[in-house]
Amino acid sequence: MGKQFYRCNVPKGSPLMRISQVLVAAFRNRNLPLPQNKDDLHQIRSGEPENGTEILQRTDQFKFLDRTAILRNNQEASTTSAHGPWSLCTISQVEETKIVVRMLPIILSTVFMNTCMAQFQTFTIQQSMTMNRKIQNFEIPGPSIPVIPQLFQLFLIPVYDRIFVPIARKFTGIPSGIRQLQRIGVGQVLSAVSMAVAAVVESHRKSVSIKHNMVDSASPLPMSVFWLGCQFVISAMAQIFTLVGLMNFFYAESTSGLKSLSMAISWSSLAFGYFTSSVVVSVINKVSGGWLANNNLNRDKLDYFYWLLAGVSVLNFGFYLLCASWYKYKKPELKQEDPITDEKAKGITDV
Repeated sequence: MGKQFYRCNVPKGSPLMRISQVLVAAFRNRNLPLPQNKDDLHQIRSGEPENGTEILQRTDQFKFLDRTAILRNNQEASTTSAHGPWSLCTISQVEETKIVVRMLPIILSTVFMNTCMAQFQTFTIQQSMTMNRKIQNFEIPGPSIPVIPQLFQLFLIPVYDRIFVPIARKFTGIPSGIRQLQRIGVGQVLSAVSMAVAAVVESHRKSVSIKHNMVDSASPLPMSVFWLGCQFVISAMAQIFTLVGLMNFFYAESTSGLKSLSMAISWSSLAFGYFTSSVVVSVINKVSGGWLANNNLNRDKLDYFYWLLAGVSVLNFGFYLLCASWYKYKKPELKQEDPITDEKAKGITDV
């Protein structure tokens, strides 16, 4: 029923192909001197058809890539076909590549946070199997425990969107309340806090097993499974700030031709985080002499493992701060026939 109303966008080519063209052309032109005047570099002219490509201003980062846009013999060219797409690209195409390169450290700094989140999908199930999961006559299935943070997210996302953002907007003047990189940073901090809370809860769980002499017992401890909700609430908030903020950031910073690639990059952080989760557990087991080697959480040192992840998360947050401070936002070219006031331009930059 909806097919006749669906609008299909005309394909604009592969973004990976355009990035490859910039890298190859930069290597070919590596010995050419950069012109002193940036206007001498090849750029899409005002009103020139370029398949709807967004016109971007030149930035100072990765200047070696600007050699891709050098016009040889000072010949003017209205299109890249004058010299070939593998030897001459526009500044906008070069800036597309710079955007992707600038995004890579951001995505790298969020991988470890997703590694920590992956631990909640495994060890919390084991923890719940040792705890009291009954609500009157109903017993909560242990494998369903990871649903709890999803339920918190269903509640917290509207709260963030309808309450936090309007209040923050009044203080910051930014349409999104806070900048996307700031949002991701808040999520990184909350991730470290959630690991610390998880360590405290696990220490308490072990103390209960020792107090009641149930270290080797298969019976549930006299401790409610809802103790795990403390770390789940903070974990859900961390995912709202980081994962959702990451996708919004990549989508806002990408050009029209990079939307799909940027979304794939943002999801790759989650994929790599879960992939490295098992690697982290194996490495910690070998280095620590078997913190998680037993098949009994009451004898394992899961709380030590959580404290270690919390400490590394703090270091990872420091790395993220360096990456975020180094990042330069894209600069769309403003049309002369549509002047934008300073206030409106500031709003665009803030988004």
